[in-house]
Amino acid sequence: MITAFELYQYQIDLTPPLPVAKQRIDHRLGFIVIMMLDDKHQAFAEISPLTGIDIEGLPLTGFSTETQEQVKAELLQIKNQLVQQPLSQLTKLIEQNSRFTGQQRQFASIQFGLSVLAAKCQQQLPARQLPQAAIPLLYCGLTQTEIDNKLADLEHIHSVKIKVAQTDMQSEIAFVHQVLARKPELTLRLDANCGFTPEQAIDFLACLPKQQIEYIEEPCIHSKDNQVVYNQLGIKYALDESLLAADIDYQALLKTQPGIGALILKPMLIGSLDLLQDIVTEAEHCNVRCILSSSLESDVGIDDLRLISQALTPDNPPGLDTLSAFNQQLRLADGSLDMTLLKIIQ
Repeated sequence: MITAFELYQYQIDLTPPLPVAKQRIDHRLGFIVIMMLDDKHQAFAEISPLTGIDIEGLPLTGFSTETQEQVKAELLQIKNQLVQQPLSQLTKLIEQNSRFTGQQRQFASIQFGLSVLAAKCQQQLPARQLPQAAIPLLYCGLTQTEIDNKLADLEHIHSVKIKVAQTDMQSEIAFVHQVLARKPELTLRLDANCGFTPEQAIDFLACLPKQQIEYIEEPCIHSKDNQVVYNQLGIKYALDESLLAADIDYQALLKTQPGIGALILKPMLIGSLDLLQDIVTEAEHCNVRCILSSSLESDVGIDDLRLISQALTPDNPPGLDTLSAFNQQLRLADGSLDMTLLKIIQ
């Protein structure tokens, strides 16, 4: 029996501001849900759509379709449906929108967060985090000290993710070579966030060591041009933003685009754990790897993504290097929540 379903909101400042495609945000807003059962078991999960306002006062575009206010209102309704109900009611609520319907797409963050709660209550996630390979996130604009801190454990870093197509091409090419100079055998996960024309992408990639590029994420402004880059250079591309379309057919996508090297899955933007499992299974069948990636969650969400990655994509280290910019953490050393950072929503 679910005896309590409590909703809290957090706001944490980010230093330096974090990139969201070509935009930047200097704070993160999100929700934490705490659920209690009649056997005294308690579980909590983060529900934080990637939405809001950037540092220039403009709305974030291209990621979550739901707003903070919409998510809050929906969660308050869900609270009324769950309290004093059996745990099976939570599972039923998730299953009602387990595929890419309009409602599921609108509230993908809620579907994901509720499914994490259910998995924790049913002990379906790994009991503890195992050591995972670090994939530092780098981009032009970081100070030398910030770069040094991210690469401090260079002996155990074998791949880096670098944001590109954000400033001028010459500076970004120089930046990539600067990073490679630190450890020449590093492999590169490049992320263009749909920022290049096909000609620009080809020119950019031609200036880098091809054999060290794992893939370039969303290279072109128009996704249909990604294949042009692959056909020209043989460098595989990864899909991220393209996977957020409500009517996407993963089976058709994977079978008709031979240049796909990886699917970058942001669970907070996609939906339930069952849906993620279906996507991973379909991709593996087509020999395409899946890599879980953060949507700039707090430490609560990042910890859960590490566990989910262990369960769903154990052979592919996730891209979760976004916490260093968070000025505060929601979890205390003993694993409990710092309630002083949370505002209750009623």
